[in-house]
Formats: sequence, C-alpha cells, structure tokens
Amino acid sequence: MRKSILFIVFVFVVSASFAQQPEVYPTHWWTGMKYNKIQLMIRDSGIGMHTKASVQYPGVSIQKVTRVDNKNYLFLDLNIAPAAKPGTFTINIPGHQSITYQLKARSSENGKSRIKGVTAEDFIYLIMPDRFSNGDLSNDRVPGMRDQSLNRDTIFERHGGDLKGIQNKLNYLVDLGVTALWLNPVIENDMPNRTEHGYAFTNHYRIDRRLGGEKAYHDLITDLHKRGMKIIQDAVYNHTGIEHFLFRDMPDSTWFHRWPKYTQTSYKDQPLFDPYASAIDKKIMSDGWFVTAMPDINQKNPLFANFLIQHAIWSTEEFGLDGWRIDTYAYNDLDFMNRCNKALIDEYPKLHLFGETWVHGVINQAFFTQNHFNIPFKSNLPAVTDFQTHLYGIIPALNENFGWTEGVNKLYNTLAQDFVYRDPMKHVNFLDNHDKTRFFSEVGEDFEKFKMGVGWLMTARGIPQMYYGTEILMKGVSNPDGWVRLDFPGGWTGDAANKFEMAGRTEREHEAFNYVRTLANFRKNSSALKTGKFAQYVPQDGLYTYFRFNSQETVMVVMNTSQKEQAVQLSRYEEHAKGFRIAKNIVTNAIIHLNEDPVIPPKSIWVMTLVK
Repeated sequence: MRKSILFIVFVFVVSASFAQQPEVYPTHWWTGMKYNKIQLMIRDSGIGMHTKASVQYPGVSIQKVTRVDNKNYLFLDLNIAPAAKPGTFTINIPGHQSITYQLKARSSENGKSRIKGVTAEDFIYLIMPDRFSNGDLSNDRVPGMRDQSLNRDTIFERHGGDLKGIQNKLNYLVDLGVTALWLNPVIENDMPNRTEHGYAFTNHYRIDRRLGGEKAYHDLITDLHKRGMKIIQDAVYNHTGIEHFLFRDMPDSTWFHRWPKYTQTSYKDQPLFDPYASAIDKKIMSDGWFVTAMPDINQKNPLFANFLIQHAIWSTEEFGLDGWRIDTYAYNDLDFMNRCNKALIDEYPKLHLFGETWVHGVINQAFFTQNHFNIPFKSNLPAVTDFQTHLYGIIPALNENFGWTEGVNKLYNTLAQDFVYRDPMKHVNFLDNHDKTRFFSEVGEDFEKFKMGVGWLMTARGIPQMYYGTEILMKGVSNPDGWVRLDFPGGWTGDAANKFEMAGRTEREHEAFNYVRTLANFRKNSSALKTGKFAQYVPQDGLYTYFRFNSQETVMVVMNTSQKEQAVQLSRYEEHAKGFRIAKNIVTNAIIHLNEDPVIPPKSIWVMTLVK
C-alpha cells in the first residue's frame, strides 16, 4: 500500500512538472520589428535530447535548431516575416511537450513610438527603489525568495521601497523639475543577501516581485509617460548574480569566464587601449570577475550574446524605455557592446545609451564612447556618465584652492578637452550617485559650495543627473556604500519627518530644495541651457565664467570659488555679453546693470539671463 501511494505521488509530481509550459526566452515578441530574426532559448528537463521542431503559422519559420551540452536547453532560430500578424502559435517538438508562443502588436502613443529618448533637454533623477518610498506593504517580503530580510536599521538589508512608492511621489518630482527617472536595476535579484542594490540578476525576464513585479513597472512607466516624463533602465551585461539559473544550470561551460582559481578583475582600464599592454592584463581586466557573487559573462559566446541583446530590445519594447544606463561599461567585451548598441539604436533611433565609465582621465573615458581618435577600436556608444567632470572637474573646483592646475582650473581644463568626443552634449553630468559620497558631505556640508555645485550642474553642457535626496541635503560617505543609500525621510509610514513635504523639512533643507527647483524649472524653459552652445573663459584667481547661448537666449554664469569677494570685469566678456543691457539673476531676481562691474561674494554662483 505504501509503495502504491509513493508511486501515485511520484506520477503526480512528474505529471505536474511536465504540465507546465517550458521556460521560453524571450517570453514573447512583436510583429513589425526590424529585429525579426530571434533566437528562442527553451529550458525544460530533457528538451535538449530533441533535434527537430516545427511551426505552422503564417510568416513564422524555424531556421535552425541548436543543441548544447546541457540537455535542459534547446535553441530555436525563428524568422518572423514582415507580413506576420499578431497572434499565438504552437511550436511542436516531436517527443516533447508543445510550446505556446505569442507575437504581439507593437505599442504606440497616439500612433507614434513611445520611445522619446533622453537629451540635454532633460533633468535625470536617480533612485534606488528599495530606499526611496514604500508604496505597497504586501510585497515587502516575498515567500520563497532567498532574501527575507526587512530591516531599516541596517544599511545592507532590504528596506521595502518599491515601484508603487516611486509612482506615489511623481507629483513631488514634477514639482522639483525632474523630467526623466533612472532607476537602479529593477530586475529580479533572488540572492541570499545584498539584494537592495539590484545589480546581481537571477532572471532577466522578471521584474523583482519585492518592487511590485511587471505590473507595477508598467503602471509607473505609463504614469510617467502621461506626464511627459521619461524612464531609463539600468543595464547589466557584464555579470549576473551567482544564483542566476544560467550559472547554476549552465547550457555549457563556455557561458561564463572560468579560471583555474578565482580571479578578480584588476579594475584597470588602461590595458584595453595601451599600445604596450600585455595580453594577460587585458584578459584579467575584461574576463576577471567583478566580485565573488557576480560571475563574469562570456559575451563571445554567441548564444549568450543573442540572449543579452534580445533582452535589451525586448525590455525597450515591452516597457517603453527611453534610455539605458549601462553598468560597468569598461568591463564588457567591447565588440559585443558595439553590436548590442547598434541593435538597439537601429530599432529605436531616439533611444539614448550612456555607459558607466568610472575611469581616470579624459582620454581613458573617450576611448569607451564615440570619439575622434584614429585608433583600431571605434566605440559606437553615444555617451557616458561623465566621471571626468565629476572627479577632475566640479569636486576639485569646490574643494581645492585655486592654482595653475588646481581648483576650478581642473574643471576648466577637463571641459577644454571636449574636442575628443563626438558629442559631449549627450554626456551625463552628476554631483553624486549610489556609489559616491553624497555631494553635501563631499563639500564638507558647506551650503554655499552646495549651491555652486547645483548651479553648475543645471547650467553645464550635457545632461544633468541628480541622486535622490541631494535636493534635501542628504548626507553620507561611501565607505561602505550603504551609507549613501539611506532611506528618503518620509517614504515610509511613521517616519519622524516627511521631507517630501515642506512642513517636514528644516529651513536649510527647504532652501536647498527650492534652489534646485528654481534652477531645474528655469532650465525646462531655457533654450540656451537645453540646446545652446557652451563657451568658457580661463579662470582667474578662482573666478570662473562661462556662457550658454543661442540666437534666442544668452545665459551667463559666474562662479567665485575663492574665499574673497571679487569684481566681475565685464569688459573681459564682451565677446558674449556685448549688446546686452542688464543681467537678471534667475534665483534671486536681482538686476545687474552691465555698464558697471558688479562684485560677486565669495563661494557663490550667479546664473543670469542677459537682456538687451
């Protein structure tokens, strides 16, 4: 009797497992795509034992069947003809369960593409979803997931912020002047710990359920687009989390970089362009693991490369993404990145791509983006997160004493090297981010320096990006990084203060918020700041002046980084100021008559529109 019961249970379990649809990636596709030759990864027990598959659907044909060492995988190359119509069809695999697959109609807004792109007209706001606002208590913990932590008293465990929480605060962001959101990764991180940051994917085709899953992501983006705002997704091509099914159940041994013993990347980008570099230094940089919990992807594996590229296109179409920020750009296989970037831009010409290039030197950074170098490798990446204007620009401009090559001269010198880039207006400028010391702490909690930095960010060439909470003077030093990823006060019910509201801010915090809001909303309507040219003058004694201008508007910015007041000798700037009668300070509304030299206080910035 006991044996009979065990047999019945066994049959039930086996039947139940085979009754489920095999895993298929991409989970669906669309008609009318330029990228109409897709490779399906099918994962199911024993499916790799089969060599044949067929489809009976007008306009869809199977071009190739690929088997790999692991019999849990089978790869099918599908051709989707331009004439194919939306619908559902069956993939028949003789001797195995058939598979249902769907072709969808592409989405649009008023008959036009949803993808608007991100440009220098935008103001990007970076959010770590777990730390911004908790809008749905029901997803704080998800049964079955490895990380069941929920402890706001620690910096490395989950706190419960989610996509609904972000959606609930969109009025706040609109008021601040934000036009685009960049979220740290929202894809599933089913890891045992440190899942708050999102950079260790475990299934590319799932939005993390603790953030609200696919529905919450769709809802947020729909709301953003209705408001005329944009969304940027964080791409991670270089590595996965160690619990990703593709690592735990590898299709074959070539999908990840493997070493005789654990080998970490050197984090040294120079061997990638150094004409004298050794092959082993290049290999360690590109193929070494980022950290022990994040296996390094072999992007030269054609099946994995297809998987990653298709996921990027799928995500853009599925969610209506306007841009991608590409994590750890320098550590990827750069030929693969060119291929991936091209596939995305071919499909979505307005889509903006910018890569994280935490390197040291303008030449180093320019190597990874579109540039004017006559060298063998030519990157097609449109833009970068501009670490040079951060590390060797605005931070030393505010924190160092003025000198021949020190202080604000570093900012001037860094921008003077923009000639190496194809289009520096596409680069993303920032004061801080989820990996860097918070800006208010970086400048020693000096409020005047804070205002100078924000003034520069909102008026510099390129696209401004602000990290959540910078506008209310959030503090924290990035050692360890959890201290710069604290909760936005007021994002959780019961918080001692709600800094999303004026009543919850201190006087200084509200002054900071209002300062950011004033500049950001002025920028929204300033053609000079959004699309105008940039001209700068050699700094003198800590005084740095630059202009943003076009035929409709001229904005003059004067930054006094010194400890003393200084006369602004207007005759020096006649090249760009001649013909104008007055200058209006857009923050204070003060009027400066341009027939006499004004005096600017120490540690201050003037952002002024010139009037004839």
